[in-house]
Amino acid sequence: MKLISLNVWGGAVNEPLLEFLGNHHEVDFFLFQEMHHNATEKTNWDNRGNPNLFEDIKKVLPSHTGYFAPAQDDEYGLAGFIGNKIELLENGDIFVHRHKDAMKNMEGENLGRNLQYFKIGGTKPYTLLNFHGLWTGKGKRDTEDRINQSKRIVEFTKSLSGDFILAGDFNLMPDTESIGILEGMGVRNLIKDYGITNTRTSYYTKTADKFADYTFITEGIKINDFRVLPDEISDHAAMYLDFA
Repeated sequence: MKLISLNVWGGAVNEPLLEFLGNHHEVDFFLFQEMHHNATEKTNWDNRGNPNLFEDIKKVLPSHTGYFAPAQDDEYGLAGFIGNKIELLENGDIFVHRHKDAMKNMEGENLGRNLQYFKIGGTKPYTLLNFHGLWTGKGKRDTEDRINQSKRIVEFTKSLSGDFILAGDFNLMPDTESIGILEGMGVRNLIKDYGITNTRTSYYTKTADKFADYTFITEGIKINDFRVLPDEISDHAAMYLDFA
């Protein structure tokens, strides 16, 4: 099975992004953060993105079914695209920071943060978890909210049976307690294991804090390939996992 996780930046690099996805249509699972779905100016900040990104991705991935998990106003949040040949048993989302529609005055640091999940069937069932962590605008160090956010993710995983993959943009540095709490689940942190030091592209102009995106897997997930792709399709790089 193949999975790509990517913070799509609301489609700010729209045409290259859609071309990239069309060229990778053989990938079984796509987990997206910062997804727009009929977005207005309230969530499409500075009109920098594609307000109809979810629908446009559906067009370039006709062999997949898209699932949108909104965090704000049913127009901004997470999305997963699952290949139509995949046995999907259950999907949904829970909030691990604040609640749906929590943003006030178009300030992104007030957004609620949800965790999207997909329970996959077959001979070896497992769960995919898609996440976009709290952004503060003040760096990627620990805060009380971020620590509690990680604890709530861990608590949710205790309800899962079988293996799981947790991927997304966590807005955290690797040496934080918040990441340590997640690693404490007994998972592999593939960003750490593979010595990856940058998950951003040239669209991200800050010189520091180039960590953001992570993939965690439980021990029953066999890795065939894991890498951060070089394509410039967002201010984040895509994480690619080939697994069994």
